[in-house]
Amino acid sequence: MLRITVEPFEQEVRLKLEGDLTGTWVRDLEESWRAARAGGRGVGLDLTGVTKVDDAGRYLLALIHDCGAPIVSSGFAMKELLESIARDWPGRPAGGPSPLRS
Repeated sequence: MLRITVEPFEQEVRLKLEGDLTGTWVRDLEESWRAARAGGRGVGLDLTGVTKVDDAGRYLLALIHDCGAPIVSSGFAMKELLESIARDWPGRPAGGPSPLRS
């Protein structure tokens, strides 16, 4: 199960995720992310409550990263996941700031 909480801020909307980013829940995140982007503000992800990510979830996170969305996380496993996404899908110009934070 994945819980997605929309947290509006002045300059961005943050999607706070809790649970597993796996299976059909990946589609739910994609739909939520697209809807939040349609509002015209930046969209960021908070993965601090995510416990598991499958290959489809990893791929969606890479696509979101490639769009420049800031992604925050905590814990060793999530930090490793975000570092591997940054390595495998750089998405940002060389020398530019990375939107991935832990």
